[in-house]
Formats: sequence, structure tokens, C-alpha cells
Amino acid sequence: MKMSECREVKAKRVFIGAGCNRVVNNVSWGASGLISFGAQNAVAIFDPKISQILTTLPGHRATVNCTHWLPSSKFAFKAKNMKRQYLLSGDSDGVIILWELSVLSNKWRHILQLPHSHKKGVTCITAFMVSEADAMFASAFSDGVVNVWGVSFPSQPNDCKVSCLDSISVGSKAMVALSLAELPQNPGRFVLVMGGLDNKIKLYHGERMGKFAYGCELKGHTDWIRSLDISLPLLTTDDTANSIVLVSSSQDKVIRIWKIMLGGDHGLRRREITLASYIDGPVFISGKLTYQISIESILIGHEDWVYSVQWQPPVYNSSEEHAWSQPLSILSASMDKTMMIWRPEKKTGVWMNTVCVGELSHCALGFYGGHWSPDGFSILAHGYGGSFHMWRNVSSEESENWKPQKVPSGHFAAVTDVSWARTGEYLLSVSHDQTTRVFSPWKKSEVHDTEDERWHEMARPQVHGHDINCVAFVRGKGNHRFVSGAEEKVLRVFEAPLSFLKTLNHTIAGELSSLIDLQADMQVLGANMSALGLSQKPIYAHASSEPVDRSRVEGIDTLETVPEAAPSELTEPPIEEQLGFHTLWPESHKLYGHGNELFSLCSDHKGTLVASSCKAQSTSMAEIWLWEAGTWKTVGRLGSHSLTVTHIEFSYDDTLLCSVSRDRHFSVFSLRKTDGGEIIHELVAKVEAHKRIIWACSWNPCGHQFATSSRDKTVKIWSVEDDDSQVKQVLSLPLFGSSVTALAWTVVDLEKNVGCLAIGMETGLIELWSIEIQKTEERGMAATASLVLRLEPLMCHVSAVNRLVWRPIKKAETRLRIQRLASCGADNCVRVFDVKFD
Repeated sequence: MKMSECREVKAKRVFIGAGCNRVVNNVSWGASGLISFGAQNAVAIFDPKISQILTTLPGHRATVNCTHWLPSSKFAFKAKNMKRQYLLSGDSDGVIILWELSVLSNKWRHILQLPHSHKKGVTCITAFMVSEADAMFASAFSDGVVNVWGVSFPSQPNDCKVSCLDSISVGSKAMVALSLAELPQNPGRFVLVMGGLDNKIKLYHGERMGKFAYGCELKGHTDWIRSLDISLPLLTTDDTANSIVLVSSSQDKVIRIWKIMLGGDHGLRRREITLASYIDGPVFISGKLTYQISIESILIGHEDWVYSVQWQPPVYNSSEEHAWSQPLSILSASMDKTMMIWRPEKKTGVWMNTVCVGELSHCALGFYGGHWSPDGFSILAHGYGGSFHMWRNVSSEESENWKPQKVPSGHFAAVTDVSWARTGEYLLSVSHDQTTRVFSPWKKSEVHDTEDERWHEMARPQVHGHDINCVAFVRGKGNHRFVSGAEEKVLRVFEAPLSFLKTLNHTIAGELSSLIDLQADMQVLGANMSALGLSQKPIYAHASSEPVDRSRVEGIDTLETVPEAAPSELTEPPIEEQLGFHTLWPESHKLYGHGNELFSLCSDHKGTLVASSCKAQSTSMAEIWLWEAGTWKTVGRLGSHSLTVTHIEFSYDDTLLCSVSRDRHFSVFSLRKTDGGEIIHELVAKVEAHKRIIWACSWNPCGHQFATSSRDKTVKIWSVEDDDSQVKQVLSLPLFGSSVTALAWTVVDLEKNVGCLAIGMETGLIELWSIEIQKTEERGMAATASLVLRLEPLMCHVSAVNRLVWRPIKKAETRLRIQRLASCGADNCVRVFDVKFD
């Protein structure tokens, strides 16, 4: 069966793992119920109902700073009949893109990129839904400019219109917080408040399609303004809405509530000196009406910068004349690792903190923002560690009970390498965010769950102090173990603890695992991270559970202590607090020898050898080291290259090793083991294969052919001739559109030597090529290739693909219809695809 004889090759995206960019205004919860956030240069969309990332939107060329739904959760009551919803995203280059989501088909479309002339990034976006067909939004830039836009949504697709209504220059100090609202009792006139680095809140007002004029300044905060939000009009006892309320937060740890009230008796009130006269703020006139601003309350409770405040979305009350009303409820999020809900007491009207949720683990570094769900029953925070934290009120309104919920997770920096476990039970990834993560599909617990398998982060084995560059899962029998290399000269070996092996049984991966993993004599339950070091120490199952009296321990350790971890068997996907602390793996060995930071790693298929390389600018540093798994002794040093070896891979029979390098050469070494157990290695060939740096290599599972890819935009197929051990080029694929950074070769038909080569590019795109190897009498090995599938950009990465890996297959499976491909990239994403060969 030739690949070309297949009716069709299809690829289906199974999983996306990604962390949130560590920017304050990055997340938005839409009226659609979906949540948007920036993941490096992509806009990611996740569904909190199933805690899965649905898609990523390519288009930005710089880091996404902020996203904002049209309509957001605040205006969900105005979106009941909208067949299309919209999303704004802004990046650090000053680019703003408008996206469209078709509610019925769940399909996304890039509508337009707003015209811009800014050299600096977008800091925040706010919007006001005038009607289902009309909206206004404002965007602030780091160069001190705030633009106000009008947008009309079409009744038919491809007819969306955006116009710039005004451009306001606020000086050299940038605005980082905005809020837009309609003035009470004044249809068609709007107020725009902004705050930033000068500690003041500036207020502008204007008409729906006109210019905005300066109104006044609100002083009181003593540090940068971080968040602003204006409520919908508040009803008085006579059912008139004559006031709106502004809530502001700052790095001074204080939240202030300001009332903007319609009033014409400003002069009369000044005659009588009362307490109110001291807290009255400025007055501004918009159109024919006058508005008085006064400080309503000052909320003190957070112990660190308050990055976010947000009013609860309107609630429906069918018994009242005005069905939708603004609840007096404010959500705040702070760098003190907590979110609080503030409400006024019914009797006194004094604002109090009624709910406090947060992360208590030692590794958390606070929250960058907090958001309400459209129904007001869920709250979401995104943190410094790129993580999400969600709570849902699972009880009645009278006695609130906020419980943590499952959320998607992933790396918040470039993902540098991925590796499948021995038989493909789960996926291991490493990143420059200094963590190693395990992703796996979990067993379906719901009886009526007919959805596809749902992947979640299962463990975080390594929480390191260095950016991690490479990882290799050690195959073969025995315990699950991997080796990782980081921006240090040491390789670290990690062994799966008992708590992980037991947890594995609750995932789909557990069905693939052998019961031999659960060894009766295994005593290591988990691992603990020391406060002042990088080593992860084992926690033994028989260790004493009595608390240590730290008051008697003298020395420097008393200055900083980390609570004991409590690793245990997990029956459902863990939340962030558990991942960051209770799922560590113990470190069993450190491998010393390399002179520079580690760059590439590979394990053979028998689980006996590990090969490693480091960054190099000389022949001696560019040596590949061979380590014997188990004893972890050095058993070989392979010298050939003069610059960094970028990728290493063993042939499938483990007799050959291919390495590619920045020196534009590849090298092939032969490996064999003597009767005495000694590893004999010999350089078979060294060839200058490309004109630029070679990024990747991959062996044919059916023989001694391999592919190489380079920055020169080429992919070449080579064959190691069995007769004379010479390496010959058998094929060169057509020139690609960009640098080819990743390769992975898998078998489709073992009997006919037909395979599929996955090719990843610097642009983030992935292509699948059919490769057929044939033996000819005249020329020896020959190859033919054809493009069988170019994955859609919406499915692919938005930055360079760093690694592609096919899930291991069993030798008995000679003809595979469905295979699984994993990829990772500089866009912080881990992706898993199912590829179907019909």
C-alpha cells in the first residue's frame, strides 16, 4: 500500500497545552462562556465547561498583551440573539486584530487588523456594547495614546466596520487601565476613565460618534493605577438610574469606590459644612447635565498590589420592572495570592470582604487578574506562573461555598522538547519556564460523556532553577524514568514515585502500563523541594508523619522553610496547587562531564544508553557523551563536530547514531556491545549536508535511512549502505517556505517500507510527507516523496516548531491506520494530533 494510494490523510487536533502570558490585561471572559488569553504570539480560547483549550488563533507577530470579548461577560444580557461574537486582541508591537466567532458552527475568522501608527505595545482594551449591532471600544498604548473606536456588527458576514472616533494623547506616562460607560440619564454620551503610571485617574467624556473632551482628575491613589471598572447604572428607590460607580485598584494595595452621580445642586451643598463636603470630588459637565464625583468607600484588605477589580455581571430578576440589574459585588485579585469578593453589608452599607479564595502553595507568586463568569457563579484568576485558578459557588446564595475547578494548564515560556513515555502512555515536555510537565488523557468519569478523550496535566515532575532545554525518556523495562538537561552543565535523572504510578491507573495511559511498574518494594512515595537548593529529595512511604519541631532547628534553614509535600494517589486531574507541590519526582542521579549548558538528549530504544550534547564552539566541547542507563557511568565520548550538536537520534535497531550540528555537518556512528559489555563506537561518515545550520534528524523505522532538515529550507533523505557503510543522498525534497526546524519519521506500511515524515517549520506550520524507500539494482536505495497533508494554520503553532515526536508503535503493528503525533514550539504550546491514514 503506497501512501499515494490512500484515499485521504486526515489530522485531528486532540490536545493543546499552553500557559497564559504573564501580562495584567491578558484574559477576557466572553458572553459566549469562552475565555480568551494570549499564549506567546497566539490568542488561545478555552472552554471552562470542559477545561480544554479549543483553539489558538494565528495572526500576531509579537507577544499578545491583552484580549477583550465583544461582548464580554458584563454585557452577556445584550448578546442573547447574537449569531456571531467578536474578540479583540492587542500585542506588544501595537497591533490590534478583530476576530469573529460563529456561535453555531464554532468557526473562527480573522476579520481585520486595525490601522495603527504606534511603535509601542497595546496595554489594555475596554469596550461598551451599545446594542447587539453596535459597540464602542478604547485601546491604550505604551506611547501615551488612547484611541476610541466605533464598531458596527453586520447582519451579513464580511461587512464589519471599524472607525477611529478619537485619539487622545495623555503625555509620556502610559495608561494601563481603561473603562468605558454610558452616562446616566444622558443617552448617547459616554465617559472614559483611564489610569496609569502617574497615580491619577483621568476622566474624559464625549458623544457616541464624536470627540472626547477632558473632564477631571481623581486623586487619592499613591501608586500606579492598575485596574478600573464602571458599573451599569444603579437604581434608586424610585426606580431611576441616576448614578454609576467606578471601582479602581492600585499598587498601593488599596481599592477605591467612586460614585458618579447626576446632580445640579452642587453649589447649594457647599453652604453647609458636613462630612459629605470633605469627600465630594470634582464636577464635570457633559452636554446639558452636570455630574458630581464623590468617594464612596476605601477597601483595605489585600497585602500586596491589587492588579484587578471587576464588577459582577448583571443579574436577571423577573419580578422587577428593570429585569437586569447591577449587583453590588466586586471581585479583586492581588499579588498576595488571593481573590476577594466585596459587598456592602445590608444594614450598615459598609463594604466588606465576604469571600476570599487563593493559592497557598509556596511556589505561587500572586494573581495578575480576576474575572467573573457571565452567570456570576464562577471566578477565574490568572497568575504569575502562567496558570489559571477557577472557583465555582456550588451552594445557595445565602451560604456561599466556592470550590476549586479544573482548568487547562501548560508552559508559559517556549517549550523546547517533548518525549513520549516508554509505550506512549503519556507525554513529557520541558520548557524555558523551568518546569517539566506530564500530560495524559484521563478516564471518563461521567456516565453520559461521549466527548473525545480529555487531556490534562497529570504531574509536574521537575520544578527547576534553570531553563530546561532537552529531555529523553529512558525506554526499556523497569521504572518510568527520564533525563533532562538545562542551562547548567549537569544532567539530572528522575524516577517515577509510587504516588505517580498509582495515579497512572486512573488515566487512559494506565491501560497501557504494565503492572510490573507497581513494585511491592517501592518505598519512594514522592519528592520534596528543598528551600535553598535545586535537588528534589525523595519522600519515603514509611517516613514518620509526625510534624518536625522547627523551632529547635538552628541555622540558616530557619530563615526560609518549605512545608512538607504530601504526595498521594490522584483520582482526577490535579489543580494548580497540587501540581506545583505534590507531584514532584525524586531526583536519583546527577551526571557530570559536560563543560557547557546542555542542548540535546536522546535515549536508545532498548533503554540501555543515553546520548547527550552541550553548547559548543570547539571540537572538544562538541563531543557527544554516552551514558549507561542504570549505572549512569560514561561509556563513550563521540568526537566529530566542531560546533553545537543540535539533535541526536538512535536508529531503530540501536546500531547507528546520527547527530546534526551547527557546523552544517551530520555524523553517523556505529555502535556495538562486546561480550564484556563494553560499548565500541566508530565514526562511519561525516558529511557537510546543508548550506546552513542543521536543526533536526530522524531515522526511518524500517531501515537505515534518515532525514535531515536545515535553516536553508531544505529536507534531505540519506541512506547508510549496508555493504560499505557509506552514506548516500537518495532524495532532496522541494524547497520549503521557511527554515525547517523539526522532523519525525514513522512507519505506515512496514512490509512495503512506506513511511510518513512530519516536517515542522520556523513559521509554526506542519506538513506530512509520504516517503517510500525502494531498493534498486543500479543505484542501491532510492526514495520517492509526496506531500499528503498540509495542516491548517489554525491547528499549527504560531512560532517555530521545536520538536515533533510520533508515539511509539509496537513491532507487531505493520500497518497502522491511526497514529499520534506530538509537537512543541516557541509559542509555549504542546500539541497532540491524531493522524488517520485511510
